[in-house]
Amino acid sequence: MLELFKALADPCRLRLVAVLLNSELTVQELTQIMGMGQSRISRHLKILAEAGVLSVKRQGTWSYYRAGGQNPFFSAIRPEFERELEQLPERRNDLAAVAQALEARRKRSLEFFDQHAAQWDELSRTLLPVPEYQEALLALVPEVSVLLEIGVGTGTLMAQLAGKARQVIGVDHSPAMLVEARRRLVQDGVPGAELRLGEMTHLPIADGGAGCVVANMVLHHAADPQTVLAEMVRVLQPQGTVVLADLARHEREWAREQLADQWLGFEEDELQAWLKGAGLTEVSVQRLPSGVGQESVLLVKAVKAGAGD
Repeated sequence: MLELFKALADPCRLRLVAVLLNSELTVQELTQIMGMGQSRISRHLKILAEAGVLSVKRQGTWSYYRAGGQNPFFSAIRPEFERELEQLPERRNDLAAVAQALEARRKRSLEFFDQHAAQWDELSRTLLPVPEYQEALLALVPEVSVLLEIGVGTGTLMAQLAGKARQVIGVDHSPAMLVEARRRLVQDGVPGAELRLGEMTHLPIADGGAGCVVANMVLHHAADPQTVLAEMVRVLQPQGTVVLADLARHEREWAREQLADQWLGFEEDELQAWLKGAGLTEVSVQRLPSGVGQESVLLVKAVKAGAGD
């Protein structure tokens, strides 16, 4: 307890904890948000991490920090602590700076996909090969009235998903990707599929508007995956299903630049914790083995709790 109080007894460290309570950020992003040098930020982060206030996730040469639950006492006082942090004089400016950092991530991704939409299928297949998983993914998708695919890309999966629902909606934040998807759907003769421009953190569909949400190799492109999962839950009806396919944790750091990946895949227990934290139950994560030169794929299925649960 004494170590915790010492760690928190500094205005700069209080600000750091405040911005990391709901966002996972790198040292570089924190230096911009806080307006401080990297060595100073790193020293404060080290103190907070050693006290169990922050957790650190290392992905290649990048380290992501977030307020965590390693210190039981901090977890116990956290609700009241969060309320008091709202009184910090820099709070409004810090929140605005966090929003700018996340927006910068989103813009980099949008620019990349708009630029590479026409070549995306070939680019992703050759640069970062994975085992065949589409059949296994489709087997997890239930038949529903309305199915939503997030990050529809060039529409490679929508023709198959159309057989699972009366209405299939595809959402992507890249206009160029939607052009490619529309061309493919016309070519494949897929009736009734609807494409919408939108962000995965602000999906253009009403609360409870979908019986199933599918995200195929999308989450590792998200600036804040946990926010995306929460948004998926919002648009799901009670007992609705989330089905994900994504990369298992890997070390191909060049994927950040060449494929606009925000994250180098995910750990199985990490995804399970996020899904449960978003309000999903019956969480299952299956890891498909990879061949030579391939990266493993995680297939995930989870269910939104019912209205009476």
